[in-house]
Amino acid sequence: MHTYIALLRGINVSGQKKIPMAELRELLSKAGLKNVQTYIQSGNVVFQSSEESKEKLELKIHNAIKAHFGFEVPILVKTPKELQQIFDDCPFPEDKKINSYFMMLYSAANKDLVNEVSKLSYPNEAFKITDNAVYFYCSTGYGKAKFSNNFFERKLKVTATARNYKTMVKLVKHDF
Repeated sequence: MHTYIALLRGINVSGQKKIPMAELRELLSKAGLKNVQTYIQSGNVVFQSSEESKEKLELKIHNAIKAHFGFEVPILVKTPKELQQIFDDCPFPEDKKINSYFMMLYSAANKDLVNEVSKLSYPNEAFKITDNAVYFYCSTGYGKAKFSNNFFERKLKVTATARNYKTMVKLVKHDF
């Protein structure tokens, strides 16, 4: 059995794409995933499976949600080691890292687009784009930021899902 972490994008936000976590755990267990756990309402699922293909697991979860709830949800599956690496690779010093957001990319962005976006800047905001993530820090808080997950998705033409530092720590440690 392998342990995986599935990140669901855009559920339970402003009343959109509502998925109760108890119902999601039951659905994914019936779909064959083992020891399914969820953390908070934003779509963080830790589970075990003998399946080795993360792409097959993403499709299985996507199809189960679409069939049961009737809407599309982008799914990103990572191993604990991969998520730990994304967390560890944060370029910010610890005092900024604890207030940072980690936007996991569903695929690597085109290098030309990355170069264009990297030229942009706003006061009090900093970011770094890698093949796996956009690391984002804003001293005035995410709610007041000019940059956002949606901004990076549009500019980089890739799907991404954001998690804050506290959520990343919980997911990496499976401490919930």
